[in-house]
Amino acid sequence: MKRTHIIAIVIIAAAIGIIIATAGDASTYVDFDQAYQMAESGNKDQIHVVGQLKKDSEGHVAGLQNSPDKLSFSFVLVDDKNKEQNVIYNEPMPPDFLKSEKVVVVGGYQHDQFIAKKILLKCPSKYQENKLVKN
Repeated sequence: MKRTHIIAIVIIAAAIGIIIATAGDASTYVDFDQAYQMAESGNKDQIHVVGQLKKDSEGHVAGLQNSPDKLSFSFVLVDDKNKEQNVIYNEPMPPDFLKSEKVVVVGGYQHDQFIAKKILLKCPSKYQENKLVKN
């Protein structure tokens, strides 16, 4: 075999190894019931849950509780199947959290509570199209 063939085989093998290694780190989008079942079965993978913040009749986020030192907080998230779940996040509240339209929490269940390791926000102002009004 030529030296270039051997180098090409090594590069392809390395690429396949990297793909397999990163595929194991991919997490799944589920609802809270599925996330709970996964945790009960011993699955410790990071899970994505998409939902909306629960808001009261005045539009304020319901169930929002900051720790006294403001280094963690909890809130109620309603998933796509309308299940409400208290979510605990052990980091300061992200900017624009209260303005978010949709929230993705990444984490898992620990002792019947959902602990978020990361929060991803979708703010409505970034994704709405500007509509022109004709008179």
